[in-house]
Amino acid sequence: MTVMTYEGSSIDPARPSIARVYDYLLGGKDNYAVDREIGDVFKRDLPGSVAIAFANRAALTRAVAEIVKTTGIRQFIDLGSGLPTADNVHQVAQRHAPESRVVYVDIDPQVLVHGRALLEKDERTRVVAVDVRKPEAIRTHPDTLDIIDFTSPVAVMFSAILHHVNDDEDPAGLVRYWREQVPSGSYFFLSHFRSGHNAETVEAEKVLQQTFGRGRWRTDEEIASLLEGLEILEPGILPAPLWRPQETDSRWGGVGQRELTVWEHLIVAGLARKP
Repeated sequence: MTVMTYEGSSIDPARPSIARVYDYLLGGKDNYAVDREIGDVFKRDLPGSVAIAFANRAALTRAVAEIVKTTGIRQFIDLGSGLPTADNVHQVAQRHAPESRVVYVDIDPQVLVHGRALLEKDERTRVVAVDVRKPEAIRTHPDTLDIIDFTSPVAVMFSAILHHVNDDEDPAGLVRYWREQVPSGSYFFLSHFRSGHNAETVEAEKVLQQTFGRGRWRTDEEIASLLEGLEILEPGILPAPLWRPQETDSRWGGVGQRELTVWEHLIVAGLARKP
């Protein structure tokens, strides 16, 4: 549930932030009472729903490692990056390829404060304060251009962000923009809330819409259509815990051999390549 918010330029501890709620659900400490109140709705009224956050985080780290280990891509754009936690994109990428470069994009003011403090000593990372719905401003931002070479393949990460873009804001258009801006061989990671056509989906969507005015659970077909024009790689778009699972994911709630919970079916992940 890595996200964007619309809070302006200052941190407002009286107004909930999607990024801080997500931080709370993952066990972080960069949140306020108002965020914990929303997070507790999920913990109390929708037991098991926290698994969505952990499953998404694990899939993201696997995707970054997979890209670095199996391709020559060494530059990433993480859209709607959220608050820094363990195993950020640059940490995972640089663990396998120290020369990897990452641009984080978010407009939540607390994300910017913490992100810049974390990254200020890393010359291969930047934090860009631009709304993900303004992709041209992101691509042409001086910090982006400073470390991203758009003549070479790029990994564009849509980790749990497009479900916070409403239908009338054209989420498919955002993917299409980046597809057109990067060269062949670029990779796209997508994770997204998946509609289960059940009471859990309805209630979770209701909580987010009432609180933030966004949070869209989409069908398998709708999610796949977001990657139109890209080659979806094996094993396709699957519930996040089943997408290239590894036993080492126990930190983020690895599934091992057990059956998935209903909640773990409600977040999917996939990797695609520009032909």
